[in-house]
Amino acid sequence: MARPAPQRSAIRQTIRRWSQRLLAGVICCWLMLGLAAPAQASLQDDRFDGNIFALYAGNGSLVPPKVTLASSLENHKVALVLFYVDDSSDCKQFSSTYSQLQAGYGRAADFIPVHADTVVPGETYPSNDPRHYYRGQVPQLVILDQQGKVIWDEMGQTPINDIDDRLRQTFDLLPRAESETLQRRSVNEVNVELTPQS
Repeated sequence: MARPAPQRSAIRQTIRRWSQRLLAGVICCWLMLGLAAPAQASLQDDRFDGNIFALYAGNGSLVPPKVTLASSLENHKVALVLFYVDDSSDCKQFSSTYSQLQAGYGRAADFIPVHADTVVPGETYPSNDPRHYYRGQVPQLVILDQQGKVIWDEMGQTPINDIDDRLRQTFDLLPRAESETLQRRSVNEVNVELTPQS
């Protein structure tokens, strides 16, 4: 049995409206994808372009950290807690320094990078939680010795030799002047490695 003409007309109008909406949605998506500029973040800007340790330090193994600060303190290990964000040029640049420190001290110390956005303002944290030590700026490096005492708490770009000197004192190592001389060898535009001098 055939339907009356007015009902067919209403169905056609509904189909036409949905077709127009669908076409408009497809066009909007196509324009958004086609006109979106590619990410142009770099070491020198504050744009987000991914995990800074993987991109700028060549060491994506730092995040997530292998241990917690609580377990590091329980095991009486030195802990290097770094507060960072992925969209900071200072953090991007310091990520290489942090990675170099891990190359030299990774077996003797625990490296615990903490994304600063996880710290809730006004919240109090126990001393075995790394967020307890955050002072509101990034990058911030806090070093706790084997007894859990803060022996280093600096914000911003810090020369690796200054941090190394403090770690040498903590581990009771020879001063740099009395140990084997190392030279820097460039790995890429950001990273260097220390190798024995020939």
